[in-house]
Amino acid sequence: MKLHKLILPLVLALALTGCDKPFDELEQNPNLATQATPSLVLQGVLNDMYGVTGSPWGGEQRWNQFYASNYNYYSTNEYSWTTTGLNFTTVKNVLKMEQEAKRSGLPDVNAYSALGKFFRAYYFENMTRRVGDIPMTEALKGLENTSPKYDTQKAVYVQILKWLDESNADLTAIIGTGNGTLSGDFYLGNNLRKWQKVVNTFKMRVLVSLSNKATDTDLNVKARFAEVLASPTKFPVLESIADNLQYLHTQVNKYPRSPDSFGFNATRENMAKTYIDLLAERKDPRLFVVAEPATAKLATGLKPTDFAAFAGASSGEDLGDMSTNALKGLYSFQNRKRYYTTYTGEPVFIIGYPELQFNIAEGINRGWATGNADTYYQNGITASMTFYGLKDGDNTVTFSRDGGAANFDNYTVKVSLTDYLNQPLVKYAGNITAGLNQILTQKYLAFFQNSGMEAWYNQRRTGLPSFLTGVGTGNSGQIPKRWQYPNTERVNNKANLDAALTAQYGGTDNINNMMWLLK
Repeated sequence: MKLHKLILPLVLALALTGCDKPFDELEQNPNLATQATPSLVLQGVLNDMYGVTGSPWGGEQRWNQFYASNYNYYSTNEYSWTTTGLNFTTVKNVLKMEQEAKRSGLPDVNAYSALGKFFRAYYFENMTRRVGDIPMTEALKGLENTSPKYDTQKAVYVQILKWLDESNADLTAIIGTGNGTLSGDFYLGNNLRKWQKVVNTFKMRVLVSLSNKATDTDLNVKARFAEVLASPTKFPVLESIADNLQYLHTQVNKYPRSPDSFGFNATRENMAKTYIDLLAERKDPRLFVVAEPATAKLATGLKPTDFAAFAGASSGEDLGDMSTNALKGLYSFQNRKRYYTTYTGEPVFIIGYPELQFNIAEGINRGWATGNADTYYQNGITASMTFYGLKDGDNTVTFSRDGGAANFDNYTVKVSLTDYLNQPLVKYAGNITAGLNQILTQKYLAFFQNSGMEAWYNQRRTGLPSFLTGVGTGNSGQIPKRWQYPNTERVNNKANLDAALTAQYGGTDNINNMMWLLK
């Protein structure tokens, strides 16, 4: 017993005298990296852009009313939204990317820092248009400020436009010297000139999204829009679909619709009436590419290439009724040849050329700049047709013969883009409300399964196209205007969140609240 009493103090003494390193140094894991190349961090930031856009055939595209679920077990068409996630973790990675670029010896202005400003604009814009006011000035300071105050949505947009202009200016300087290099870019192959086009194209999206604030002197929407349009050398934008910022699926990272998902999705989802009717009314050949004729329509004697053979379900229809009607063959399904016979599918636009053309046409229609809105309007339509492989003359379209995954029949459809553009519903009506409605409608059609919720954001801003509601869409027949703030803000930053809710929405956090952007 006495021996134990002697040994224990000796062991403790040796342990204490042996710990001559600070605790914060001892707690570091030697097997965990504390540094990374900026290119490695960049790849994570880029991948998150696809996360913001959202997967094709996901919930975003049901909310855009492009297609509908008829099978309650897996999903519904309801707009019963609650909270949303925000992108502060990704923006922290943007800061880390910039730090690693500096640590590696790059100058203050480098390719990563220039794109870092664009990424800030992109992610903060995504956050603010989802909820309203957000922390920005005091955000991302770690332990220095764990309860950041909220910036107004207007202040956020002023900063977004500032970041975009700075990003463009920095890229101009870097490209001009030829000293700037980028690595790790799986979207545009490290091409800084293409990134500069993306930056300014995104700026045009932001400016058009601010159409309700076009007279605000701090934002200067009209002047900024006109400046980009008048200065293509200073503000280069996408010149064709080849310049698109887009996500490409692979045999490993498969397109959401593939042979593997045929039995799961092919009949449990049908096309939505909002989208299908707009195509059919305009005798739009894109209809034959994206959808299949309804079998019940064919049973009446209609041909597969008759526009009247296609039908979509109202997103507001009771889900049980929709399921019954879909099984009866009353509705069109996704084109199984296009969407279920390949693992790579089609490119998913994040920021695309057709949208840019419609945005320019919209700005000119609204009187923000001089130019021919009709030219840009037609450019947008033509680019969208090209994306679907449609050309003047004979086009081959393919439909499933019996609903199977392998039995298909080919049909010939003659396309005349000139005839299409000269239809009364399509021919540009001029810089008046009717012409604006045409631009907005064609922009919506070009967004199909692309660009995430841009179709919904445009509909929220303009009311076009008219979305269908009913028991199937929930939310008391309303299309919501926003999401609620994440629960983490209620737990960790309640006082500042409450102040922001009071300033914006009378203290409520409701998905039908009208944010500053829309007033």
